[in-house]
Amino acid sequence: MQMEELRLDGNAAAGILSEVFAVEMTSAIETCEGCGAANAVGATLLYAHAPGMVLRCPSCGAMLMCIVEFPDGGFVVDLSGIRRIRML
Repeated sequence: MQMEELRLDGNAAAGILSEVFAVEMTSAIETCEGCGAANAVGATLLYAHAPGMVLRCPSCGAMLMCIVEFPDGGFVVDLSGIRRIRML
């Protein structure tokens, strides 16, 4: 079987994506890209007095996640400070 025959587009991941991202997130364990510390999302430091919300690593203070909600709907989510997230 050729590699092209195994390839699908991103729409084929809809089922697993809806399962992964429709969970209680405060108990999810995220690993900081900066220092490697693993903490529950609920243990992060939240700065919410800006146009968006910034969650920082409680171990080193690095930005883990930034979420901006637009008034007309929709979000922009920056997860560049997270190496991985384990959903429980």
